[in-house]
Amino acid sequence: MSELHPRSVRTFPRWMAGMLVAALWTPLGHASLAIYVGKNLTKNGNALLAGFGDEPSSHWLVIVPRREHAPGETISVGGTPAANMPGDLIQIPQVRETYRYLSMNYSFYRGLPAPLTNGGMNEYGLAVRDVALYSRKELADMTPNPQHGLNYSDIARIVLERARTAREAVDVAVSLIERYGDFTYGGNSHVFADSNEGWVLLEFAGGKGLWVAHRLGPNDVWLNWRGYNKMGYVQTLPADFGKNPDYLASKNFVSFAVEQGWYKPDSGQAFNVMDVYTRPNQYQESVGTEAHTVESIIRSAAPKVDVQLLMQQLHNFARDSSGYGQVAELRTSVDPRLRTLWVAPGPPITAAFVPWRFGADSVPPEYSRHRYLTAGEAERIIDLPQQGVESTAYADGDVKRLLYLVDEHREVFLTEVNAALTGWDTRQIAAQDDIERTALVLLKTHQDELLTRYLTWQANRAAADGLRLIEALANGIEARTRVLYGIRTRESTNP
Repeated sequence: MSELHPRSVRTFPRWMAGMLVAALWTPLGHASLAIYVGKNLTKNGNALLAGFGDEPSSHWLVIVPRREHAPGETISVGGTPAANMPGDLIQIPQVRETYRYLSMNYSFYRGLPAPLTNGGMNEYGLAVRDVALYSRKELADMTPNPQHGLNYSDIARIVLERARTAREAVDVAVSLIERYGDFTYGGNSHVFADSNEGWVLLEFAGGKGLWVAHRLGPNDVWLNWRGYNKMGYVQTLPADFGKNPDYLASKNFVSFAVEQGWYKPDSGQAFNVMDVYTRPNQYQESVGTEAHTVESIIRSAAPKVDVQLLMQQLHNFARDSSGYGQVAELRTSVDPRLRTLWVAPGPPITAAFVPWRFGADSVPPEYSRHRYLTAGEAERIIDLPQQGVESTAYADGDVKRLLYLVDEHREVFLTEVNAALTGWDTRQIAAQDDIERTALVLLKTHQDELLTRYLTWQANRAAADGLRLIEALANGIEARTRVLYGIRTRESTNP
């Protein structure tokens, strides 16, 4: 186990604290993260998928049930003329049945209808993450106007609704893109993971149907780290990639690059996906340092990587725009109701991870959709059904309050908050065995209704306790800030 494994604040190096400080303010165009760890490298022998999305808007947790749909039912996909790369919404057929899934929704990306998602986990133990990937300028310039097809959120949501495995997720996504098109903001990537393997899928701008996918195996550590293209995504294609079961690509993937003069087969150079098809300088050099630091932490912990280690990386490297955090432990041979997605309801740097099992059937109002940071709400008078929710605290807003208090004097308060969140994670993880043993008794005695009530109560209780921790930390830090430093205002900053 590496000394960097943050089980205690005593092992938290000063240089890492400095990186946390920088992480709060490092300016990046996109900062979503995804971390995959193969099952042979983990403590419990289960693959792990973690990450957060970069969306400065409102966020809320949803438990979407399994549903039956009527023949001829359709869904709306794509975007509008207001998108960064304009287009139109289209209708595509819905399938007869969609699966249960958990996800964090959010309210805004320009020109794409809300609610949006970057992924989550479904009842079959398929987890999904989405991270931006920007195509080279020539491809962006080729993109049709208007464009039609599925946007990144459509792909993430539909895969959760229709796929049972990571490999099946690739098939679902690619078949939809090839049939209906890709509504792009400049390119994108997804990672799909199940208990056995992961698959990375890249989609490129241009309207040419360009995509490539690569398999992640049981011994892989893979990071898609804020656009750092020397570690994540798909790198060099093997010479025989067309016959290699670990790679998939559109039929024109290499030939189109040759036609454009971006790749010369007789040059003796391998086909580097990043060099050929993506925009250079998608990341800052400091991001590369972060990525290699986290990879080193994970590899040094193998074969005992666990949920808490990945939680800590999200605590360490999140920022204001990191809308939430998720860690999925992808277990084999488990009742679907006991599958667990750990969710931080706001930027994980100041948020507590709460375990949500699939047997739970409701989310407390504090974790539901609020008006705070929700696009368009300033133009509306609140309606009565929403008024009750608005009367409660809002988890995302409380996490942001704590983040801003910490950031005012982070050299004083950041280590304290990190230690409290690490302690919370430790206690929650330790409690899970007893919760599951109780749930298994209810399963074996076929007390399904009681099981649902029990798992819902456990999830809601943890959510309430996590929110109380955030509020207590914020109240304490605010009191000390007022006494020691005063509250900064525009007037005090610019007298």
